[in-house]
Amino acid sequence: MSVAKLDTLDTIDARARMLGRLRASAPVAATQVEALDQRIDAHYAQRRAHDAATLATQTARIAQFQRMLEAAHADVVCASAQAWPAALAQRLATAGVKRLLLDTKGSEGAALAAALQTHAPAIETRTYAEPIETWKSELFDTIDAGFTVARSGLAATGTLVVVPDANAPRTVSLVPPLHIALIHADTLHTDLHSAVAAERWRDGMPTNLVMISGPSKTSDIQQTTAYGAHGPRALWVVVVTGEYAATTSQATSKGAAQ
Repeated sequence: MSVAKLDTLDTIDARARMLGRLRASAPVAATQVEALDQRIDAHYAQRRAHDAATLATQTARIAQFQRMLEAAHADVVCASAQAWPAALAQRLATAGVKRLLLDTKGSEGAALAAALQTHAPAIETRTYAEPIETWKSELFDTIDAGFTVARSGLAATGTLVVVPDANAPRTVSLVPPLHIALIHADTLHTDLHSAVAAERWRDGMPTNLVMISGPSKTSDIQQTTAYGAHGPRALWVVVVTGEYAATTSQATSKGAAQ
């Protein structure tokens, strides 16, 4: 028998022994995990009870979400479901965006594409319909902005929870210099623990879940913060809501900047 074959058999045996030990300890491990989950749940329940007045309402969660994102140099605008497509199309035109990457198969992407035809016809839309190998140069050199829809958000930290898919992979929010993220106000959770529990991540954790709390930045060089080193240098967040948007969209809208 060759040495390579012996090594393979040893590897298989080692794997079998390791898996056997894990299976044998599974009941104990499960009990320990359950007890840990209960301790974590109790901790956050107590914390939320203490801070109930702070983030108890959707309006409060939106305000906190906006404060935290703006502190991280993101730009946040609130708008109604009817108003946001036209408002965003006009703002993109004002910012000088020429080519926008988005998923038109989703309802939000389709609404924005339609608004662009009416309010900013000069902006060309591009979908992620080809393997990156066939249009890598175009993607990196000519796409000005990428539009994504967040699955949910964390008010306490101003964090977007994005689940990339085939039509809107991670590249859409990573490569273009401007990332535009839309989030529906009713998907805002108080904190990460609330999101994990409400969305039941333990029953089906996405294989690629991304959390974004501002534009890309680094302080590796001379401890000076620089934006856009590892991704977009600007982040716009559109919070789609109702009455709240009517009273705050004018106050929170800022000049477009990349």
